[in-house]
Amino acid sequence: MLAGMRIGWWIVIASTLLLAPLESRATSCTATAELGSLDRDALSTAGGRMATAVMAQDFNTLQANLLPQEASQWEGIRAAADQAAPLVKGGKFKLRDVYLLDASDQTATADTQFFCSNSTGSLTVTINMTALPPGRYAVVLGDAAGAPLAGQVGLVLAWDGAATSWKLAGLTVRPGVFDGHDGVWYWVRARHWAAADPKPDPWSAWFAYDAARYLLLPVDFISSPNLQKLHQEQSLIAPSPQSQFPLSLPDGDRTWKIDEVGLDASLHEPDLGVAYESTGVTDPAALRTEATAVMSAFLKAQPGIRANFHGLWAYAEKDGKRTPVMELPMKEIP
Repeated sequence: MLAGMRIGWWIVIASTLLLAPLESRATSCTATAELGSLDRDALSTAGGRMATAVMAQDFNTLQANLLPQEASQWEGIRAAADQAAPLVKGGKFKLRDVYLLDASDQTATADTQFFCSNSTGSLTVTINMTALPPGRYAVVLGDAAGAPLAGQVGLVLAWDGAATSWKLAGLTVRPGVFDGHDGVWYWVRARHWAAADPKPDPWSAWFAYDAARYLLLPVDFISSPNLQKLHQEQSLIAPSPQSQFPLSLPDGDRTWKIDEVGLDASLHEPDLGVAYESTGVTDPAALRTEATAVMSAFLKAQPGIRANFHGLWAYAEKDGKRTPVMELPMKEIP
């Protein structure tokens, strides 16, 4: 069973994990341009059928094409397809890339790394799979061309020998733009804010790099030279926001402690999530008042964030539990 595969297909994984080395395995990867016509046509057809079903909200087709070993995960995949509706609305599926992964020689389930090079070896894409059983797999990437939110689709297919066909093993769908701006736009802005003279804005730059990464690919288990360059540029920001947590923010006679800030695309907007240590209030009105005070203190400390992002999510932490409180657009935060 693909138990290890169930964890990450529709959940965002920290990008730093993509660069972690995995144990080497006897595997191979063939990218689109190097595929034979039979494999390319079969994968394009299977991927297109499943992506089109997502765009049409055709859950019967998706379930009928689900890998039998993933049957217990149907509700999660169905939820991912359902949440994709606004991202792909008004679009038509357009294939971007296909990667054929062969792990047939593995003797057991293992963390597996695939190196997908072009015919000249000048470009290598790395695909990291966690707890992958032996077998043949494919990653199909595509776009909802013409959709206002430029939805991008990532499918993981697995070869079902019993049915002699490709079956659905995983699905992710993301927007390709925030407020009309794509990943390249955010990358350019990140560079600008990091190098601004005389006063750089490292916080805005850091999270603009995160937004660029999020919008460039629909999945987190692929690393390319382009993404490695982005990561290297981001790592040059000093001091980085990530090095400053927990962050103490004075607010009158109180001091708020923020444990984490990160990109939060829950509303398909360039929001940031702020996780803070709550005083323990439980009344909903009091909790919202507390969250608003924390967000306000954060924006006073980092005014560039107010100018450059859409809004903030507040997450209250108490006794090891993190609770989402609310999201507010910047203009509604005092």
